[in-house]
Amino acid sequence: MRATPLQPAPTEAAAPSEQNGGNGMPVHVAIIMDGNGRWAKARGLPRTAGHKRGADAVKRVVKGAGNLGIKYLTLFGFSSENWSRPESEVRDLFSLLRFYLENDIAELVSNGIRLNVIGDRTRLPTDTVKLIEGAEARTAANVKLVLTIALSYGGRQEIVAAARALAAESAAGRIDPAGIDEAAFAHCLFTADMPDPDLLIRTSGEQRISNFLLWQLAYSELVFTETLWPDFGQKELEEAIATYKGRERRYGAVTS
Repeated sequence: MRATPLQPAPTEAAAPSEQNGGNGMPVHVAIIMDGNGRWAKARGLPRTAGHKRGADAVKRVVKGAGNLGIKYLTLFGFSSENWSRPESEVRDLFSLLRFYLENDIAELVSNGIRLNVIGDRTRLPTDTVKLIEGAEARTAANVKLVLTIALSYGGRQEIVAAARALAAESAAGRIDPAGIDEAAFAHCLFTADMPDPDLLIRTSGEQRISNFLLWQLAYSELVFTETLWPDFGQKELEEAIATYKGRERRYGAVTS
């Protein structure tokens, strides 16, 4: 269930406020990339054209995140529910992903970016899984930015799988159920070795989290923008971060 470790897992979960950079910048930004289809429809283009422009936006945002000093960037690329889309659209999406994995990984390597993919890989095409594994291996030593792509991912499914893993450990006598706490549960998630997102951005005006990082977003700041994903770039990322910086994060406490 867990992803390849990004760093040694902490023995205790850090308080959310400890994740913020000294300059108020979010350490971890998560983005629900929405609006490719609407972008294409507004221009009389096929949805495939929107996905291609969306892939260009990914490149801009990854570069922008690196420029801004963000350490973790997590993008919702393909949900477990997206498998219900037309077969031709799913095929086109994975064709774009394979193109990216084959042609752009060298740029990630040179820019110090580590690629990490989370989700149910058993449903992904075999050739895509091989490319993912190769890309993760090639970028494993990079430390400037951890780029995580959620593919065939669902937050509820992730939580259920973590619960099953803990239940199996308990049934085997390897853990005491009474000792299971939030840190132990979080350690069984795909994101076990990264801080929870400080900021979640969703593009295209929709205001919901759509089964994305349900556990991890408990204390994240949410920013919704009308900008469609293909039009999103570093400028829009900076605007969302400015909104984030203007908020007071109390985590249930009162202002001192």
